[in-house]
Amino acid sequence: MNFAEKLQSYRKQKGMSQENLAEVIGVSRQAVSKWESGQSYPEMDKMIALSELFHVTIDHLVKDIPGVVEETPSQVPGIVPAGWRPYFHFEYKSKAKLFGIPLVHIHLGRGIKVAKGIIAVGNISIGALSIGILALGGLSIGVLAGGLISLAALAIGLLLGVGGVATGLLAIGGLALGILTIGGLSIGMFSLGGGAIASHIAIGGYASGHIAIGDTVNGAYTLVVQDQDFSSIRAEQVRQLINQEYPHLWKPLAERIIDFFSSAN
Repeated sequence: MNFAEKLQSYRKQKGMSQENLAEVIGVSRQAVSKWESGQSYPEMDKMIALSELFHVTIDHLVKDIPGVVEETPSQVPGIVPAGWRPYFHFEYKSKAKLFGIPLVHIHLGRGIKVAKGIIAVGNISIGALSIGILALGGLSIGVLAGGLISLAALAIGLLLGVGGVATGLLAIGGLALGILTIGGLSIGMFSLGGGAIASHIAIGGYASGHIAIGDTVNGAYTLVVQDQDFSSIRAEQVRQLINQEYPHLWKPLAERIIDFFSSAN
């Protein structure tokens, strides 16, 4: 038998309709119909899912060779044969849509599962609010996230990035890269951190910038902290330096920098 015939046979042995199989694998019924008519073949992640569902090897499905049938779970409760892994897949799409996009799309399971919605949750998610291993959108939360506001181990945010490694207009992280940065190692125009490197103002244990304030400093204008105590630097000193070097600096930002030393005193 060819692949199309095997697929149809195994599906019927399990008592599944094309709709049932499509739902479990995460495709449309039309896709299953095309597979069974020989018009197309599944992508690799779908082929893996089929082999696990039917407990046969991929070689058996695609080649004219005997199949090695995998063990199925024991009927004794709590006992599962070694090496057997159940296939998990879950997908939900809300019928309500906005601009043709589902309000909610959840797509989870083994392999590549993409969720696209206003609210998207999936292995890969794309949405206004996206949560996933790879998340892209307005507010993105994941292992790797990119968007206007991103929270992740690796966060790339146009406005705000928060994570182990973070980039953004405002970046907060172990390693922070951006315009205004706060982190263990902070690199930007205005930086605050254990190690702060900035083109304009750097504040930290080690500070390097045009204006550098810290324990160890390198810059055109420097203020050295005494005994690791930032209260030894007067806010008025910082104000004078900023007004002298950056008289047109956005005032709310200038005041936040100065307030750091006001609170320390």
